[in-house]
Amino acid sequence: MKKSLLFVAVAGLIAGTAQAQATKVAIGMSGWTGFAPLTLAKEAGIFAKNGLDVTIKKIPQKDRHLAIMSGDIQCAATTVETWIAWNAAGVATTQIFQLDKSFGADGMVVKPNITKIADLKGKKVAADAPGTATYFTLAWMLKKNGLSIKDVEVVNLSPQAAANAFIAGNAQIDAGMTYEPFLSAVRAKPEAGKIIATTLDYPMIMDTFGCTPKFLAENPKAAQALATSYFQALEMIKNEPKKAFEIMGADVKQSGEAFEASQKFLRWQDKAANQKFFAGEHAAFSKEAADLLLEAGIIKQLPDMSKLADTRFIQ
Repeated sequence: MKKSLLFVAVAGLIAGTAQAQATKVAIGMSGWTGFAPLTLAKEAGIFAKNGLDVTIKKIPQKDRHLAIMSGDIQCAATTVETWIAWNAAGVATTQIFQLDKSFGADGMVVKPNITKIADLKGKKVAADAPGTATYFTLAWMLKKNGLSIKDVEVVNLSPQAAANAFIAGNAQIDAGMTYEPFLSAVRAKPEAGKIIATTLDYPMIMDTFGCTPKFLAENPKAAQALATSYFQALEMIKNEPKKAFEIMGADVKQSGEAFEASQKFLRWQDKAANQKFFAGEHAAFSKEAADLLLEAGIIKQLPDMSKLADTRFIQ
C-alpha cells in the first residue's frame, strides 16, 4: 500500500514537473486556411507533446503587430511582406519558418462589367487596411497592370466582409480583395461577381511564422519545437487526412469536406520546401515587396533586411 502511494506521489510529481516545464507561447493569427496546421498542432496535442503550452489568439492582421508590441502575443503568422512593414514601424520580429504559398487562394472579385484590372481606374475596391495582405495584393496587381493604389478608391473591408458584400449584391463596390475560405463562397455564387485574378496569375502571397527576437533569444528550444510541431502537423495531414481536415475545418466553421476543398488552392510548405525558400527566394521577394511598400506609402523607410529571418530552426 505504501509502495502504491509512493508510486502515485512520484508519478504526480513527475507529471507536475513536466507540465511546469512546458513553455508558454501565445500565437496571433486569423482563420486563413494556410494557418490551419497551427490549429491542428494545438488541437491534436502536437504542441503539447513537444513541450509547448500554446494559446492561439484570433487577431485581425491589421492589429496583430499591436498585440506583439503589448506583449499579448510572442509569435504570429502572417504574409512575408507584413513582417517588413512591422519591422519598418519599429515592431521587431523575425520569421523562423514558412507556412504556405497561395495557389489561387487569394483573389480579386469584380462586377460583371469589369473585364480587366486596368478597368478599375477610378473605381471603388474593397480591401483591408494598409499593411494587410489584401491591401498589398491589390497594390501588387494594380502595379502589374500599369496602375497604382492611388488610381482607385479603396474601401476598407476585411476579407470576409468583402466577400459578403459581393454575395449580398452591394452595388457600391466595383471590386473586392479576399481569400480562402471566403473566396470559395464567391466561387459558389458566380452571379455575385467573377474572380478576375488570383495568386495563380500573380504568385505573391506567401505566409511565414515568426516571433520577437526576445522570445527567440530566451527560448531557442521552444522556437525549435514550434517549427518541429508545424512539420509534424503536415505529416498528420498526409497520414490522417480525414481527421485533420475535420479538426481544421471546425475551427473556421467548415465541414471536413469543405475545408479539404478550400485547401486545394494553397500549398503548405514542409521542411525541404522551407530550406529551398529561405535559400534565396525569400530575400529576393522581400526586396521587391519592400520597394512596393515604399512606393505605396505603407512604409517610410526600409528596416534592416538582414534581420527579417532566422533559419536555424528549419535545418
